[in-house]
Order: sequence, then C-alpha cells, then structure tokens
Amino acid sequence: MFPPAFAPRMGYLCKYMKRNGWEPVVITEYIPDNTFEFLAGNTEVTYVRYYHASNKLIKQLEWLFIFIMDVCFHYKERKMIKVARELLSKDKYDGVLCSAYRTFPLPAAQKVASLYNIPFIADTRDIIEQYASNEYISRSFHTFNWLDKQITRLYRWHLLKRRNIALHAADYITTVSPWHVERMKQFNKNVKLIYNGYDPEIFFPKQVHTTQFRITYTGRLLSLAIRNPQLLFEAINKLSRENTICPETFRVSWYIDKSSQNIIEEEAKKHDVIQYMDYHGYVPASEIPDILNNSSVLLQLANKTSAKGPKGIMTTKLFEAFAVEKPVLCVRSDESYLEETINKVHAGIAAKTSEEVYAFLQYHYDEWKKKGYTTSLINREALSVFSRCKQAEQFMELFKQIKR
Repeated sequence: MFPPAFAPRMGYLCKYMKRNGWEPVVITEYIPDNTFEFLAGNTEVTYVRYYHASNKLIKQLEWLFIFIMDVCFHYKERKMIKVARELLSKDKYDGVLCSAYRTFPLPAAQKVASLYNIPFIADTRDIIEQYASNEYISRSFHTFNWLDKQITRLYRWHLLKRRNIALHAADYITTVSPWHVERMKQFNKNVKLIYNGYDPEIFFPKQVHTTQFRITYTGRLLSLAIRNPQLLFEAINKLSRENTICPETFRVSWYIDKSSQNIIEEEAKKHDVIQYMDYHGYVPASEIPDILNNSSVLLQLANKTSAKGPKGIMTTKLFEAFAVEKPVLCVRSDESYLEETINKVHAGIAAKTSEEVYAFLQYHYDEWKKKGYTTSLINREALSVFSRCKQAEQFMELFKQIKR
C-alpha cells in the first residue's frame, strides 16, 4: 500500500528520498483508505484498481473471482507488471524497491527488474511466518471448518513458494527486526535490517497537563495469541480493588477497529475493569502525535515469542511511542528483541507479570498526580537510530552498492 492508505514505511521513505534529490515513482494497489492522507500528493503514484463493485453481495463475488484468478493465473501480478512496463518504456529507472507483507507484489517487482536488468530490493514487513496462526489472512474462506483448514494450508504453501522465488532473485532483502533478518537469510544471504521508525518532524515530546491519567493504545488486535492485555487488566483490577485508582481519573483509551474492540470488551469484562475503558475508532495518522502526547502511558500489546506464538513483531507505533518520550508499557513481554529494544532505549517496561505492571502503573500514576503529566528518560542516542530520515539513507545506500 501507499498513502493515502496505511503505509507509513514507504510513505516516509519517499518523503525523505525526495529531500535527498531522489525521484521515487510508485505503483500500488488502490485501497479506499485515507489514514495517511497527509503523506499523499508529493510523490508520483499510479494506483492499480482491482475491485470496483459497491453492492455487498457483488463485492463478495468479485473478491472470490479475483482471488481464484490470482491464485490460478497470477492476475494481480500480471496487471501490475503491465502498468510498470508502460512506465519503464517511457523513462530510465535506477532500481526497483518492493515492500510487501505477504507475497504480492514481490513476483511482479522481480519480473520487472529482471526484464529491464535493474537492481531489485525486496522489503519484507509482516511476513507469514511471524504470526501465531493464520492472522495474516484477512478473511475466512467461509466453507466447512475442515475444508477451510485445507484451503488455508494450500494457500499458505502457494504464497510462500512464490514469495521465496522472488526473494532468492533479489539483490538485497530489507526487513524490520533481527528475527526477520535470520529468517530471510534462509532465502538470500544479502539481508539488511532497517527497522520501522518515527518521523522526527512529527513525533517529538510535549509536556501536556491532563485532567485524567490515560493509557493509550493505537492499532489492531488480530488475536490474543499475538497481543494479550491480560496482565494489564489484572493490574488495573488490583489497583481498583485497593481504591488506588477510580474511573473518574484513570482511563484506558483504545483507538481500534470494531473487531479489536469486541476482543477487548470481552477480556475487560472477565477482569471486571470494563468501567475503565474508552473506545475510539481509527483516526487519521496526523492526529496520532497529539493523542500520544496527551497520554500518560503508551501501551504496546505483545506476547511471548515461541514456535506457536508471535515472532519479531516490532510495529511503527512502538518507535513513535519512544519519540514522544512517554512511559511505554509492553504487555506481555516477548522476552526477545522487543523487550531488548525497549530496555536499550530506556523507554519503559516489557512486563512478564501482573505485579510488574501493577508497580509500573502505580509509580507513574503517582507521578501524574504530582505533576499533571508523565515523562520517560529516553536514551536519545539509541532512539535516533529509528529516525525515518536515517532509514531512508540506509535504503539509498543499498542501491548505491548494487552494481549492474
């Protein structure tokens, strides 16, 4: 994806490439989303539209038809290759960079780079292997349960096979965490770690006095196996029973979609803390810096890294939380690279127990009562590594290193 849709990694990359005199030209699938509208308009973009229906039933049938055409005949890739060749026939390009979270459109990018003999960098973000189960699939196939499992298994095999062929052909693979680096080295020895990050022109600390102590989460909950708020709710329950906190001054704000809200509501009821919850829908990305700076604690939801659990997930919102220098609470700790990064930046705590969460919240609640705001003594030197500006420099340097 690319702005105005939700695409911070590539949106900010193009912003800073242009600042350095490079001329990015983007081909992307059209997505009806304006979350990152403020990053749109400064880069030449061709949007390839695959879906046109507006009627709900016709939309389902259209999706199914294109899904079958894509699996059997690589329909979406072929259409994107056609658009790319039209652009490449009119001008000279120095490289192809493709950022993907599953497979599409990596094979198209690899094909185009091969046809025109130009460098190819494959940027892999939320890869299939990092999930606990099948959370990477946006919708169920809605057949019988046993048949769904078989279709999913075959679909996963199909996606990985085509992705890995493209990765093998890349001059470099770039990816988002040390765990991803090790995984990607199975397919290509030239792998470069370029974290997700924050834009220093947008995300910076402000000391805002607030009338409520507010814990804030922005994002999605695909499943409790990946992101589990249990330790947070246990700690809030204990603080509430002890009358340390009350709903009038202590709030948890969720900027999430409806499916995620359903998960949170169910878990909050189990732990008898629903009276502390506030739910908001998604907001434009331009509003996030103020939301973070008006918060007391910034919540990161995770789970322990394991064979059947999440692996290597380090989202953009983690680094944006670092940048505003508010205390970061990660529950539950992944006991891996996420915890290591939080500790390195001195941003807060990656908690393994509800007692740790309880102590962390009590400390910062007391801080808020005294000052009206909270702060975190961030290691700014460690933080600077995650600047979007520096990450753009990393991408540009890779292209300079590739010889043709």
